Amino acid sequence: MKAHAHRDGTWGRLCRGDYASPHEILGAHAERRDGTRGIVVRALHPDAVAATCLLADRSEPMERVDARGIFEVFLPRASFPLAYRLRFDFADGQSWDRGDPYAFLPTLGEADLYYFGEGTHRRLWHALGAHLRTVDGVEGASFAVWAPNARRVSVIGDFCGWDGRLLPMRALGASGVFELFVPGVCAGARYKYEIKTAGGELRIKADPFAFACEHPPANASIVTDSTYRWNDGEWMSARRARDPVRAPLSIYEVHLGSWRRKPDGSPFGFREVVQPLLDHVTRHGFTHVQLMAIAEHPFEGSWGYQVTGYYAPTARLGAPDDLRYFVDECHRRGVGVLLDWVPAHFPKDDFALRLFDGTALYEHADPRKGEHPDWGTLIFNYGRNEVRNFLLANALYWLEEFHIDGLRIDAVASMLYLDYSRKHGEWIPNRYGGRENIEAAEFLRDVNRAVRDEFPGAITAAEESTAWQGVTAPPEHGGLGFTFKWNMGWMHDTLRYFARDRVHRRYHQDELTFAMLYEYHERFIMPLSHDEVVHGKRALLEKLPGDLWQKFADLRLILAYQWTRPGKKLLFMGTEIAPYREWNIYESLDWSLADTPERRGLGRYFEDMGTLYRARPSLWELDHEPGGMEWLDIEDRDQSILSYVRRSHSDYLVVLLNLTPVPRPGYRFGAVEQRTYATVLNSDDVAYGGSGFCAATRFEATAVPWHHRPQSFTIDLPPLAAVVLAPE
Repeated sequence: MKAHAHRDGTWGRLCRGDYASPHEILGAHAERRDGTRGIVVRALHPDAVAATCLLADRSEPMERVDARGIFEVFLPRASFPLAYRLRFDFADGQSWDRGDPYAFLPTLGEADLYYFGEGTHRRLWHALGAHLRTVDGVEGASFAVWAPNARRVSVIGDFCGWDGRLLPMRALGASGVFELFVPGVCAGARYKYEIKTAGGELRIKADPFAFACEHPPANASIVTDSTYRWNDGEWMSARRARDPVRAPLSIYEVHLGSWRRKPDGSPFGFREVVQPLLDHVTRHGFTHVQLMAIAEHPFEGSWGYQVTGYYAPTARLGAPDDLRYFVDECHRRGVGVLLDWVPAHFPKDDFALRLFDGTALYEHADPRKGEHPDWGTLIFNYGRNEVRNFLLANALYWLEEFHIDGLRIDAVASMLYLDYSRKHGEWIPNRYGGRENIEAAEFLRDVNRAVRDEFPGAITAAEESTAWQGVTAPPEHGGLGFTFKWNMGWMHDTLRYFARDRVHRRYHQDELTFAMLYEYHERFIMPLSHDEVVHGKRALLEKLPGDLWQKFADLRLILAYQWTRPGKKLLFMGTEIAPYREWNIYESLDWSLADTPERRGLGRYFEDMGTLYRARPSLWELDHEPGGMEWLDIEDRDQSILSYVRRSHSDYLVVLLNLTPVPRPGYRFGAVEQRTYATVLNSDDVAYGGSGFCAATRFEATAVPWHHRPQSFTIDLPPLAAVVLAPE
């Protein structure tokens, strides 16, 4: 009666799909029958009409012991280890021969589960997800997923006919992790998880730890394993010894899918695009490329910023090893690779993280904390250890598995404030009654600590637009620990200034100089990013007033100002060809424009400016120290002229800016020393499309006091131009 009740209880729950410990019933178990010790092998297949246990030396038919599809055979005097396979026969004459998934011990250890529960497993992707491996001499794939509120989880895929009854996974104690090793699964197999919620609903979910995904709109996860062999040892070794704060950093921000497209309109993949992109980037002197979000995402119109596959490069551009090849080639040609990373939110697509096990697992249940009012997306629950660990490990995953040189973290401001874009009554204060998201801030500190500890020389950059204190200060001092912060204020002030009619610029010079008042509060990157040339904001060239010559002169002037003032540099792709149209992710940049005379000159200007920047430590070594810049003069508002000195420990440069189209012949500037200065860059050079107003290239400082200095020099200052001088 007891055994019968056991079968009706646990066996019934197993067959109904309600049992989270299938290994207790299925697989091989030591048993004594009629006084004889042996092993009973038990298997489940509801559609089979017969089953056979295939041993090394014989086949043993299995008895159907439950009409719902449970078969078993007792093997007297058999002992462990026992090697066997199973064969199921079906009414249509077909059969299925496979290894038994319930014959193996868990592939996760106690330490994995402990550190995951604690939120500190820095290599969590080694434990969760799908991994090809050999267990007890048997090849297959292990699957592990976190679904703590599920009644049952099954792995489904093209290796089991997508049938959730066949491969139920075991729950590993109270960890919430379900695990199963499935023999015979190979690279390329597609899979998902079928989750039975506490309420009995079935949910089909992609793997949060999938390392590859189907090409959207399909969304199955794909079993994959890297065979790539890296060739960037020299780069990686040099990076570990480099201090990025005191090194040149000029970033080319690129959306790979629209940088250049094939004649049929489809994007080039990672392998196809890398060499032409590197030719372009190195010719223009950039030190790094920054890839806009490339983790898998269902909606291309999100630009990649609504992520569903946090551990999978988008299949639109190739396989994971194709991305490895891309990064490797960049490193071999001396170009670093940064990646946009999006831990601020995720979309509501039902195949992904939303209500993963039927509950608000990755997000908050309360929409006042769990939904973004602006973007229609969900917010991660940064206070939950396992969620924080999912994201922390993901940051490290890209740096370790793909040799990425740094992460630009998107939408940090939205993470830091509980009332971000919310009205009164639409948000919940923190435990102290404030608006700061304490858990998100601590999560960001954890990420930055981990990157600093694990990957010396790699950087993190925050897209953060508020006055939050200490974004780039060390976590030990109460800061968030980022290497750099995007200077959004500088970007908006600068673009607003240059968009003004030039006759009015004299009244708004503070818009250019104001950023220096807070320049050394953080370590800044100065971006002219993708957000400023889309959604009606117009292309950069079209923001500028005047005729075509003046527009190009202003554009060269903006770039000179950006490249010569303190802070690291970032430009969105296409700036170097000055498109008329806004950026469109569905179209290639208009490369035909590059052959116009104005743009050929602009291209030469970029090349020379990039060469100058990398060659002169005064333009980057002391970016974040007050000694790295001093004003020569900021008082000549009437003529809209600015001048300053950039310094390093070993040299300096003098920068002169004329912000109006009026030439200034014989204009006098105070000199740092009484010596000769030579032009190293003149944005008005005829080779760049300028007027060539200033023919001289050497200027002798004499003992004429000016600008509070005992010596000075004069120069015919060109219109709408920047002139950079170096002491001979």
